[in-house]
Amino acid sequence: MSISRALFLSLLVSIAFTTFAEIHNYEFKVQEQAATRLCKNHRIVNVNGQFPGPTIDVQNGDTLFVKVTNAAPYNVTIHWHGLRQLRNPWADGPEFVTQCPIRPGGSYTYRFTITDQEGTLWWHAHSRWLRATVYGALVIRPKSGSSYPFPKPTIEFPVILGEWWDRKVISVLRQALFSGAAPNVSDAITINGQPGDLFRCSGQGTTRLSVNKGDTVLLRVINAALNQQLFFSVANHKLTVVATDAVYTKQFTTNVIMVGPGQTTDVLLTTDQQPGRYYMAARAYATARNAPFDNTTATAILEYKSATSQPILPQLPAYNDTNTVTAFSNQIKSPGKVTVPTKIDENLFFTMGFGFFNCTPGPRCQGPNNTRFGASMNNVSFVLPNRVSLLQAYTQKIPNIYTTDFPPVPPLQFDYTGNVPRGLWQPVKGTKLYKLKFGSSVQIVLQDTSIFSTEDHPVHLHGYHFYIVGQGFGNFNPSRDTANFNLVDPPQRNTIDVPVGGWSAIRFVADNPGVWLMHCHIDAHLAWGFAMVFIVEDGVGESEMLLPPPSDLPQC
Repeated sequence: MSISRALFLSLLVSIAFTTFAEIHNYEFKVQEQAATRLCKNHRIVNVNGQFPGPTIDVQNGDTLFVKVTNAAPYNVTIHWHGLRQLRNPWADGPEFVTQCPIRPGGSYTYRFTITDQEGTLWWHAHSRWLRATVYGALVIRPKSGSSYPFPKPTIEFPVILGEWWDRKVISVLRQALFSGAAPNVSDAITINGQPGDLFRCSGQGTTRLSVNKGDTVLLRVINAALNQQLFFSVANHKLTVVATDAVYTKQFTTNVIMVGPGQTTDVLLTTDQQPGRYYMAARAYATARNAPFDNTTATAILEYKSATSQPILPQLPAYNDTNTVTAFSNQIKSPGKVTVPTKIDENLFFTMGFGFFNCTPGPRCQGPNNTRFGASMNNVSFVLPNRVSLLQAYTQKIPNIYTTDFPPVPPLQFDYTGNVPRGLWQPVKGTKLYKLKFGSSVQIVLQDTSIFSTEDHPVHLHGYHFYIVGQGFGNFNPSRDTANFNLVDPPQRNTIDVPVGGWSAIRFVADNPGVWLMHCHIDAHLAWGFAMVFIVEDGVGESEMLLPPPSDLPQC
């Protein structure tokens, strides 16, 4: 059964109706356009001719209708990263998970209500690698009559970190998937679509933020990079962290932040320095051994009005400075005591990382030692369907699309971060899902592995945010590590950067029915199969059940 716009709207508004809620209509035209960076012209896919795309600026409780028309030559979907989408996975966006893609010439209207969320999120394409240039900020302000739990800023400014390739990104992806080798790294890191002054042919376009002395500036920092964790700092200015992933935090001050792909961090900055020009800068945090990465530095300029001095660069950590990342992560906590699930119904343990598929030496077998790169969770390398979306297969009971036997623990125990025997290097391909009962309390330990190399992986769970109750290095030891969990004021996020060669433990209540993707937000790893999917079953009564599909849901 599908339903009309009017009925869908009434259902959405009934989910989160507030006196001051507004309805917003947006039109997104996805198209290919000429763009020039690093002295070269080529064509990129963007939204409404803008790169980055338009900022959506709304209030908690508002309802949005975003009509996406695909005028590009590729299939596309849009994901609203970090939005809960309560009972409404139809608006979530990952290709072949919750919808079939919008084909060239087609359109689809994403309809959703923002429920009890405020802060900085973002939207991006969720179809192959199109999100390299199809992304924008999603700013959710407090409801009318409410305010920020920090001093009202004089200026608010989105800082969207990205990556730029000198070629069409779809060609970079195609080459990697054909050869089985790692994809070419990006040619530049960007801030709001611009590489900045340290690159050739780039100074004219450098992003600038003009300030007065004494301003309080809220920087909404978003890591939209395809494949790279990034450090970010502002020369001579302290940053006070006030929120991550659109959840307020205990406030703390730092010189540098690290943002994983998919994550957002809100920081306050006071312009209390000698009037001048100061670089905001971003560069890689890279942890995989012997793997190439983009080692460039992107810059934007914070300029005090009337200042003409040469901009000063901040001191950024070394590319592999895990100690700084750990110290930073350990300071992120909820503002006060929170209610963390303690009686666990589903105790899951997911290994995750790289793998290799054996193949016949030749042009399609160019990974290490004549293999093809893969990635997996619990030794399952995830394969998306292509005939129908998983959500449609689930709701329409279509057979032979997926199985529900994703393993709750690894099929074999081994020394996950030690010397892994070669016999365990090849994962199994499959479209395996895991069922959760509505209302169940879930704990997942995400364990990095050292096959090929350990790496810091940003893992995103759609439809949810979760408490990060523990993190550590090496192999998770339940008898030792559980005792040290923070069950008082753990941070809440939608994307967890699992420490390199380590583990993270997360908890949440499965209170949002639907089909929800969990995956590494490094898109190279996602393309290799680093993903799994949860089915959260309906509960009891309408408020715990999936909404019906909208009538214009794209067909495969």
